[in-house]
Amino acid sequence: MAVMELLVRFLVGGLVVSLFAVLGDVLKPKSFAGIFSAAPSIAIATLGMTALAKGNAYAALEARSMTVGAIGFFVYACGCARIMAKHRVHAATAAIAGLSLWLGVALAGWLLLLR
Repeated sequence: MAVMELLVRFLVGGLVVSLFAVLGDVLKPKSFAGIFSAAPSIAIATLGMTALAKGNAYAALEARSMTVGAIGFFVYACGCARIMAKHRVHAATAAIAGLSLWLGVALAGWLLLLR
């Protein structure tokens, strides 16, 4: 990777993360701050740089992949919350048990939508 590309990635990523952090700080409740300062901002910065470097078609494929991963994560998070609430297990146990759920949803999404 060229030094200039790394510098652009650093600057754009930092700018987008900072903008989302400000948005998260303005919103109520404050628990949204972490959500808006992490993954969405990195995803948007990455997609923008990917579109510039490799074209819109490649960036669209990456966006679909991110969407499938996000759906898998949502199902994983809901599954972990249900396991912890219903069976009263520790978070680490529920997280490890839920990984197979995330993998299953991600693989199904890949087979149905991305392959």
